[in-house]
Amino acid sequence: MDILYLLIPVSVVIVFVIGVIFWWAISAGQFDELDREGKTVVEDRESESQYK
Repeated sequence: MDILYLLIPVSVVIVFVIGVIFWWAISAGQFDELDREGKTVVEDRESESQYK
């Protein structure tokens, strides 16, 4: 039972740190235009220029 006095505050700190990192990622624009990067993988512009 004494271990709960350690685990609960550590868990709250970890959740707070994860929340801060997630908030930073949102404000820094890490989740903007997610589809653009997927399209760049599918569209291979270098090979298109070789065959023309």
